[in-house]
Amino acid sequence: MQIKQILEEKTNELLARKEIKVIVEATKNPSVDEAFALIIDKFKVDRDCIAIKLIKGKFGRDTFLVEAHIYKSKEDKEKIEPRKKVKKGAEQAQETAKPA
Repeated sequence: MQIKQILEEKTNELLARKEIKVIVEATKNPSVDEAFALIIDKFKVDRDCIAIKLIKGKFGRDTFLVEAHIYKSKEDKEKIEPRKKVKKGAEQAQETAKPA
């Protein structure tokens, strides 16, 4: 698995990030962890500063489009990226774990 081509690399100063689109050549659909590893190797950034937006493939091809945002710092990413929702069951488990 390797990055075949960088389609777009755009700097967005307002949001303090770099928006990239790359073509990845692989025999199977790359996982999010594999996409993180490829971007870390190519752009020499910390994993906490990367947000993977899309991994898309076309039927019968060995190439996949990966879209990602690379932030300047972890704090910039936390301010801009939407937070993950906490499920109600997990939320109740955290509440019961706190008093104990």
